[in-house]
Amino acid sequence: MIVAANDSATRISNLNRWMTAVLTAAFAAILFIAGAASAEEDGRVRRLDKKTALIVIDVQAFYFSGGFMPLVEPEKASANCGKLIGRFRSEDLVIVHVGHNVSKDGGFHADVTPADGEKVIIKDEVSAFNGTGLLDFLRAKGIDRLVICGMQTHMCVEGAVRAGYDLGFECILVEDACATRSFSFDGRVVDAADVHRLTLKTLEGGYATVTDTETFLTTY
Repeated sequence: MIVAANDSATRISNLNRWMTAVLTAAFAAILFIAGAASAEEDGRVRRLDKKTALIVIDVQAFYFSGGFMPLVEPEKASANCGKLIGRFRSEDLVIVHVGHNVSKDGGFHADVTPADGEKVIIKDEVSAFNGTGLLDFLRAKGIDRLVICGMQTHMCVEGAVRAGYDLGFECILVEDACATRSFSFDGRVVDAADVHRLTLKTLEGGYATVTDTETFLTTY
């Protein structure tokens, strides 16, 4: 009889400990969710976390001096891409290096050379999501936010932002870590700076948060 009473007391004690642990975990989850919602409501920025990935697009030799399609100030953009990569590496976050499949000058610039273990995707289309395993990779990693940079602003960068947003990702576009070139159309030359600005304007707000490297590094 005494043994049975002791067993009953032990079971009750174990049940109480289990319920306490469950309630504590539930309360912590509620606080976390409430904190995240509060941060969104009061304008606080969501800091970098394990659900954020850096996508570095087409920072390759053919876009630099001596290449077959040189851009305007690609060195500045690639240097800023390198700063973003450094930040993500310092926090052990996901980095994806995207390259375009070309017959020559396709190597990644020294500023963005992939490190061992970092994902590399080679594409044939404008969008990094088109015909590649990028979407499956990001979903497998639990990623829900993309920080995007690279070349060219109006083509593959824009394509990634639009596709990423349409696929349900929050997108942050780092404008001075991107570069483009001038164009002639209908007998008129459109300067690279205008191509860049117009692309950013069409993406800002509707598709992405547009920021610069310094602001990103100090804010996120």
